[in-house]
Amino acid sequence: MVDAFTHQPVLVAECVSSLRLREDALIVDATVGGGGHAAAILERTGPHGRLIGLDQDANAVAAAGERLARFGDRVQLFQHSFRHLETLLEEQGIEAVDGVLLDLGVSSHQLDTTERGFRFAAESADTTPLDMRMDQRSEVTAADLLRDASEEELRHWFRAYADLRGASRLARRIVSERRRAPLRSSADLLAVIESSRVGGGRRHHPATRVFQALRIALNDELGALEDGLEAAIGSLRAGGRVVVLAYHSAEDRIVKRRFRDEERGCTCPPEFPVCACGRSVRLRLLMRRPVRPEPDEVARNPRSRSARLRAAERLAEAA
Repeated sequence: MVDAFTHQPVLVAECVSSLRLREDALIVDATVGGGGHAAAILERTGPHGRLIGLDQDANAVAAAGERLARFGDRVQLFQHSFRHLETLLEEQGIEAVDGVLLDLGVSSHQLDTTERGFRFAAESADTTPLDMRMDQRSEVTAADLLRDASEEELRHWFRAYADLRGASRLARRIVSERRRAPLRSSADLLAVIESSRVGGGRRHHPATRVFQALRIALNDELGALEDGLEAAIGSLRAGGRVVVLAYHSAEDRIVKRRFRDEERGCTCPPEFPVCACGRSVRLRLLMRRPVRPEPDEVARNPRSRSARLRAAERLAEAA
């Protein structure tokens, strides 16, 4: 399983450094994947450090279990969404943790597993289902989404999540084509994309952007991130740190805005005579600009190219 679940963790040393790990730390790897970051964290916090690993993907949890077995009962793994982290910790009788790592997006294993349908591959498009579920316990697939979404919803997803030129044209074409026959395979969707003549940019085929947009919409990735950031911040003890790796500009904007809002505290308009929101300062930013992979890491792992790391520290509650 470990060999099958191939995923090269990104910015490992930078994540470990940003978490400022103690030997007795309790850390949550909220997107444990194949366990690459988790192993580095456990090695740094041994022999008394503990780690709770979460992932929506059952294959990831199984692979992480094999990879992290050598750490014994220092590790607890759950098939769980990070947006409900606080509920999980409460069920485990844990009041606060020393750090939370969020490595967003999709893993190399998920991208490269054809039957998961996360990306198009022209050579196997006819047999690749439009699935794209992060959590395969969910009943709704990307094919269901394309069947039921309105033209307005499709247009919004292609614009907001893919910055796709010709988003309106593609949305109209999908609605028209699905009246004739449902779109079930990657080949079905690829044919509609190509006939719509939409643009994908200099680096990416337009289908890459369309598949990305559908994946983000299907799995409510941005909504989950909003909830997950609140859960992560709320779970930290004073001095604990939250570290986020984002790979999509929309994700990074959410993280950047949330961290800055939490550092500022009050979010009322300047013209308000007194604070009406009641928000207090909860975070201290550890860097103003995101950390990016060095060229040698990008050369080893091209999928790390778009990674942006941001980190912040939880402050003590005001008296």
